[in-house]
Amino acid sequence: MKKLSVRLKEIKDVYDFVAAVTAFPGEVDIVSGRYRVNAKSIMGIFALDLTQSLDLEIFDDDCEELIAALQPYIG
Repeated sequence: MKKLSVRLKEIKDVYDFVAAVTAFPGEVDIVSGRYRVNAKSIMGIFALDLTQSLDLEIFDDDCEELIAALQPYIG
């Protein structure tokens, strides 16, 4: 499992982020405080506080392509 910190500042960021994660075959979650949602769920992500940094958990060790696609949101 890999953990990263991501920021989704605009609505377009959420749509682009979900599109990139959906193309990845493995399981990916986003954690915000005590809430955990599937990172492939637009509705789940919009239920989170997007003003804060979110923790991304990737449950696959072969995820370099996904991390590369998510570079604009990591940080």
